[in-house]
Amino acid sequence: MTGRGRLFVYRLLFGFVLLAAWEAASGRLIDPFWVSRPSDIFKYLWGVFADGSIFGHLAITLYETFVGFFIGATSGIALGFFLARKEVLAQVLDPYIVAFNGIPRIALAPLFIIWFGIGPNSKVILVVTVVFFLTFFNTYAGVKGVDVELKNILRVMGASERQILFKVTIPATVPWIATGLKISLPYAIVSAVVGEFIAASKGLGYLINYNTSLFSTTGALGGILILALVVVLCNEIISRAEAYLLRWRPRENGRKSNELY
Repeated sequence: MTGRGRLFVYRLLFGFVLLAAWEAASGRLIDPFWVSRPSDIFKYLWGVFADGSIFGHLAITLYETFVGFFIGATSGIALGFFLARKEVLAQVLDPYIVAFNGIPRIALAPLFIIWFGIGPNSKVILVVTVVFFLTFFNTYAGVKGVDVELKNILRVMGASERQILFKVTIPATVPWIATGLKISLPYAIVSAVVGEFIAASKGLGYLINYNTSLFSTTGALGGILILALVVVLCNEIISRAEAYLLRWRPRENGRKSNELY
């Protein structure tokens, strides 16, 4: 079995141990009214997937998340590259960017709902405001962190600015961008769900809020579990994309020596 296969098995075993401990504690150490049993949650999920009632809610939340994530990440990365190469403009805009980033998103959510309605558009805008700043600051820091001496050497050797951008700056910034995307993805889903909590007629956030209003911890935890699985899958996709883009980097030998010398 390969190292990746063993890691996958270890992760599954750890998850099964957690679920078994939770199932054993529920009804004995924990009142199932407050924290439902895993078996009841899986029965609930099987039911809503079997009758198809969950797909409409899931589609709305995924649409809000990924559209907002794409717009926010694209604009944040683009502006990060642009301002990192325009130092004077970056210094002029710095206090304004910091001020806008300091505004609590939860305070903006009701305004976005007033301006854009209770439909998906208001949640998409909310997600954009969260993802934009996380990807922007990471990209800006990554571009500014590229070795200046290396770029100067390449200029002396006759490389154009376009060649330096594509051969040095972008590859060196990919880990920073990937980190920003990984960090912003959970926040994107949280933003969409928070917007649905405030005002929505569909979505996983609406479904979780509806179940909690009925004191159904089984339904609420079922919706939360779906969100967690979406985050894990999307994070794995970003990690695979990062590994592919950085395939040129030398990999550390996985074998560890027990000798000091």
